[in-house]
Amino acid sequence: MPRGGKKGHKGRSKQFSNPEEIDRQMKAQKELEENPGAEKESSAESDEDSSSEEESDSRKRSGVEGLIQIENPNRVSQKSKKVTELDVSAPRELSRREREEIEKQKSKERYMKLHLEGKTEQARADLARLAIIKKQREEAAKKRDELRKEKEAEEAKAKR
Repeated sequence: MPRGGKKGHKGRSKQFSNPEEIDRQMKAQKELEENPGAEKESSAESDEDSSSEEESDSRKRSGVEGLIQIENPNRVSQKSKKVTELDVSAPRELSRREREEIEKQKSKERYMKLHLEGKTEQARADLARLAIIKKQREEAAKKRDELRKEKEAEEAKAKR
């Protein structure tokens, strides 16, 4: 329950920005990104008082603050390179993941080569298994031939 004369914030009306206002702000931001010097000129024209305050703030730095420029080492600034600065002919260093992937592919190729030659443990086991299966199939084929010959002999006797 609300107390006394205080009212909650939930009943307030919402304020929406004009589309024209948003467009104007976007254009101003693009101009600032394209021409960092234009910001100083426009700010000097519109607010002479604010620029004088900024200058006085920079003068107010006392002691070591004025001498040391503090920069965040974790902040990475994106520097765009010109096409003329790019060196396409220089060998590009591979990342750790790319190097590992290439090593993995090469080792797999070496293993498959040895496997096809029958020099790996798995290949030897596979060949031994195949030899056993061939023997079993040959024995089964011989038994089938013998059974077929016996049936033919029985049928020949039955016809006589």
